[in-house]
Amino acid sequence: MIRYLVLLAMVTICAVAARAADQNTLTVIYDGVASEVTVAPNASSDLWIPTGDLTRVTRFVIKPQGVCRDELCFPLPKNRKAEFVSMKGSTTWFNLSEFARLIKQPFVTDQKNGVWYFGSRAAEQNSYLASLEAPNFTLPDLNGKLHSLSDFRGKKVLLVTWASW
Repeated sequence: MIRYLVLLAMVTICAVAARAADQNTLTVIYDGVASEVTVAPNASSDLWIPTGDLTRVTRFVIKPQGVCRDELCFPLPKNRKAEFVSMKGSTTWFNLSEFARLIKQPFVTDQKNGVWYFGSRAAEQNSYLASLEAPNFTLPDLNGKLHSLSDFRGKKVLLVTWASW
């Protein structure tokens, strides 16, 4: 048992040391999935990753029409292309943090622990509103005649509510 614990401690120490020694990797959490990525060896405060990691982590691909994922495609401003894509040696790098700013996707970084978290875009956050449907209810009008909300499906309805509290 003690041998097992010592072995486990040694493996853990080696893993932590290897992680600390490898300053060119960090963790990106995108769509709720954590992935290790290679980062550009520069002092930039932005997150520059290889395009291969971009596709693996986010499923976005750089195409002539922009940065695309499934049916989504975000064109990159032509006058700002250098802010998003850079070629260093044989590697093409992509600025994921600047792209998040462009598409208004919130993100936060923990520089000390080497973690970047990307939240949902505003369009994704609000997409559930389109699928919300008011529950059916029935209320009397001023003459006592009952009306149900379902009677007005397909029509615009203004509901005015009031509470005494």
